Amino acid sequence: MVYRQSFYQFLMTLRDPDSNGDLAQFANNAQFDSTFPRQEQDRTRLSEYLEENAAYLPSMTIFDDAYQAYEEKMQY
Repeated sequence: MVYRQSFYQFLMTLRDPDSNGDLAQFANNAQFDSTFPRQEQDRTRLSEYLEENAAYLPSMTIFDDAYQAYEEKMQY
């Protein structure tokens, strides 16, 4: 079985405190979200969590872009 990193692990690779970009800001803020589902890989569960709990995410489109990049990276 091949190891697949969680979405959170992938998201943390996008952090950049000097960037104003949407994905970097999402990653920067998620880092400080103590209830973020850190082991989750499922898009639906992540989306539900963010819609209900992530006031720091101004648009779900940012999540969609990040998740698409995650899926592309996870394809071997």
